[in-house]
Amino acid sequence: MKTLNRRQAINRIIGISSVAAGGALVANPVIAAVTSSTGDWKLEVGTRLAYVKLDPMTVAKLAYETGNGCMFQVFDSIIQSLAASNSPDAEKFAQVPTAMAHYGYAGMLGEGTVCGNINATGMLVNLLSINGESANSILNPTMRYYESEKLPLQTAEFIAGIGADMTETLDQVGTPTSANSIMCHSSISLWANENGKSFSQKGMRCKQLSASIVYELVTMLNNAFDGDMTNPHPISDTVASCQQCHTSESTFAPSVKTNMACDTCHTGH
Repeated sequence: MKTLNRRQAINRIIGISSVAAGGALVANPVIAAVTSSTGDWKLEVGTRLAYVKLDPMTVAKLAYETGNGCMFQVFDSIIQSLAASNSPDAEKFAQVPTAMAHYGYAGMLGEGTVCGNINATGMLVNLLSINGESANSILNPTMRYYESEKLPLQTAEFIAGIGADMTETLDQVGTPTSANSIMCHSSISLWANENGKSFSQKGMRCKQLSASIVYELVTMLNNAFDGDMTNPHPISDTVASCQQCHTSESTFAPSVKTNMACDTCHTGH
């Protein structure tokens, strides 16, 4: 049986403790202590692993089938797909402890805050490199897509592609809606109100929502891999207007640093 020496044991304990303390902060680097079977590789702050192109529908189907909450669905499906890919870092992807993403369900342990789909995207892109460059810029358009698009996707092609049934989808999911926010509670409440449903009935809807986010996220990662860095989901005109005065440096108006939809919670002037 393999044993750990004192240094290895301490490194493992520190890594696990760090995840528990800082994992919920989307902007923070991925923090973990992960060693290979030979003990010669460790995932550390600043580590980035090489992304290669994946099939968006295949990964979306895996996300739909994965379960265990939205954050885990998104993070695990893409990491596992990269572990099975021809990435030069495939073996390292296979050692990433995706179970640490489970806490993000229902807006972090059911608190209805930032949606696990967004939390997972932040954790993922902060770990990826695309042709040697940071993948962090993919987070912003993913957030804007989540805010503005009517989700989950409900075309016949998408429903069939993820292995869902259209009749069941229409019954249990109903009409797709825009979240108008990256907050879980806004996303679910607006959907529930539109469809005469309750939070407790969100199961299929949220599983298909995660599959939808994975489909778009992988599509954007693939485009970036091909050199297309065009932002397909820019900030809204309303946000751009607010940012003319409300900046991170402003003192005459409340100082603000965000690209989130403003008018979901704040009235205009």
